[in-house]
Amino acid sequence: MSVHRKIEKFLGRTAMPATKFGRLAIGDPRLVHDLRNGREPRPPTVARLEAFLAAQEIQQ
Repeated sequence: MSVHRKIEKFLGRTAMPATKFGRLAIGDPRLVHDLRNGREPRPPTVARLEAFLAAQEIQQ
């Protein structure tokens, strides 16, 4: 599953605003908006996003 799809599922499940997710995950409040418009994150960014999502799953 792509990181974009994982993010969308996370946002739907938690009702976290997209801007808050981007700010908390990598310090970029436009992240989700940009992903929805075709932005392709580089491998280090994908790794940071995956780590953030994994940490959130542990907390829930």
